Order: sequence, then structure tokens, then C-alpha cells
Amino acid sequence: MDFLMSGLAACGACLFTNPLEVVKTRMQLQGELQAPGTYQRHYRNVFHAFITIGRVDGLAALQKGLGPALLYQFLMNGIRLGTYGLAEAGGYLHSDDGSLSPARSAAAGALAGVMGAYLGSPIYMVKTHLQAQAASEIAVGHQYKHQGMFQALTKIGQKHGLVGLWRGAMGGLPRVIIGSSTQLCTFSSTKDLMTQWELFPPQSWKVALAASMVSGIAVVLAMTPFDVVSTRLYNQPTDTQGKFMKLSPAQWTKQEVCFITDFSLLSP
Repeated sequence: MDFLMSGLAACGACLFTNPLEVVKTRMQLQGELQAPGTYQRHYRNVFHAFITIGRVDGLAALQKGLGPALLYQFLMNGIRLGTYGLAEAGGYLHSDDGSLSPARSAAAGALAGVMGAYLGSPIYMVKTHLQAQAASEIAVGHQYKHQGMFQALTKIGQKHGLVGLWRGAMGGLPRVIIGSSTQLCTFSSTKDLMTQWELFPPQSWKVALAASMVSGIAVVLAMTPFDVVSTRLYNQPTDTQGKFMKLSPAQWTKQEVCFITDFSLLSP
């Protein structure tokens, strides 16, 4: 039941946060491997990105990738939060004196996050592809032109096999390890402190809300660099063998850039 409720709760939140994911994805893909001032900035900030996407692609585009986003959240957070909840209920996260162990909490959060993220990696990759798709005048990153989640999974599987569906998964694991361990550890620690300080009435929903806000800020600060790398790896184009394409800077175009985070992959 913990797994089911955790997954459904994450899906509920995803309905409201998916437009932010679309904006985040496009801003993270914008201007990779190009010096500041040498490329056209389609999205100057988050508010400008919302307006630009709504004006050019239409308001519905702000919910691009919603299907795979919901499925990923259900799988990833169902496994992550459910597993962490079982560990907490079993007393594995507490020291001998009964207090919460930050080290154990962080380790459990990281392990639970890795399990969920790796299993859901193909869905996350397709989500990134769909959210990056845009009209040519505001397109950033490689444009895969998928027609939907199932079509994309089928196409990638047929072209690159089972391994191709997990392309970029290893690059995404540091993002999840840092994010999940930070979130769950910070949430549990903050909730315990607020309970000890008696800032709110016992069992009040305000305790969980305040702890969630604190952990959310911590997650953003810790995970963003890894999130940028993960997004670019997932959206990176591949050749017919499923390997990351090796393009020289002279081969990059205005609308389609080879996203390579390892500079050693660049051809001379």
C-alpha cells in the first residue's frame, strides 16, 4: 500500500509541476557547448519561457510529455518513497538511542532513489525528448519528433534494442542519488526537529508541509548541476549503432546541437 499511495501522490503533484518541467528542460538544453552571447536565447527566464512556449507552441505544449511524466513519477516515487517508508518503519534509519541517523537516512534515500530511477529510466528519456520538441523558431536541443510515448519506446527499442532504452541511465543516477538522499534525509531531519521544538501541534499537517518546503529548497540547490547533465545526456542524438554522435563544432546548426558533456567525445 505504501508503494501505491506514494506513486499516486507523486502523480497528483506531477499534474501541476509538469509545465515547470517543460520549461526547465528547454532552459537546460539551451546554449550547451556555446559561449554566452554566441547563440540566440529563446528563453530568457522562467516567466519569459512560459510566455514564449504558450505563444508559439500553444498552451497545450506546456503539458508536453505528461503521459510519460505521470508514469515515471508513479514508478520512480512509488518505489523510492515506498522502500524508504519500509526502511523507516523497520527502524533501520535510527541509531541505538532511537534518534534518526542522518547517514543511514541519506544512504537509504539514495539506494531507494537509484532503484526507482533506473527502472524508470526509459520513460524519463522519452519524457525529456517530448518536452524538448518545439516549433522550429524556438527549438533547442535535438528534435526527435516522437508522436507519443509508446511510439517513441517502440521506435527506440526497434532501432537500438533493449540497451538503447536505458541510454543515459548511468548518467542520470548521480542526479537521483544526490536528489533523493538530500530530500529524504532533509525531510526526516526537519520533521524531527520541528516536532522536538513543538513549533506546531502534534500530528499537524503543518509539520509535513514545512519539512517538505525545507527539503525542496535543499534538493534544488544540491541536484540542479546533475539535473542539467542528465537532461543533456538523455536528449543527446545517437548514430545508427546507438552511440553518441561525434560532431565537430562546424557541424552544429542553429536549431540542432549535439549535446556532449564529455569533451573527449568531440571529433578533432
